[in-house]
Amino acid sequence: MAKKLIKSLFPTYHKVREHESLRFFGAVLNDPNLWHLNRRSVAGAFGVGLFVAFLPIPAQMLTAAALAIIVRVNLPISVLLVWISNPLTMAPIYYVAYTIGRFLMGEPRRGFSFELNLSWFTGELVVIWKPLLLGSLVMSVVAGLAGYIAIRLLWRLHIVRRLDLKRRRLPRLGRRGGPAQGP
Repeated sequence: MAKKLIKSLFPTYHKVREHESLRFFGAVLNDPNLWHLNRRSVAGAFGVGLFVAFLPIPAQMLTAAALAIIVRVNLPISVLLVWISNPLTMAPIYYVAYTIGRFLMGEPRRGFSFELNLSWFTGELVVIWKPLLLGSLVMSVVAGLAGYIAIRLLWRLHIVRRLDLKRRRLPRLGRRGGPAQGP
């Protein structure tokens, strides 16, 4: 069930492999581990994708693809998960990251004024880059680990429930005239 759902939501191997921004990876994309849908590969992909999603860096998709290739986890899932940080969610994510970083560094709360120009942006960035980076790294590690652990647990729970259902059905099949069970 989980595999079928994941396969229906994500693009095919050939579509992703032929994507122009991923072509420079070349023959490395032929590694079957980058396309498998098993517990290890999907959980690792969630870890990689969520880790990269909270980093304040450009080219998040390429970074997630490179990390997925290095650790040999599902490439499409890793790349698609970075879209958690999109133009609508970036401001709240980076504000929370800055707040966490400021708290961890022991910096006092600052007043905030907003202007829409390059000099304001560069001036503010000089002041906030350290707490922003620290908070982003903390959020990245926590989100990556949480995603990895959650997928491993959910996948295992799904398998245990499916096996439990099979065990419950077997005795009922014998009583209803189904296949006979052992001597």
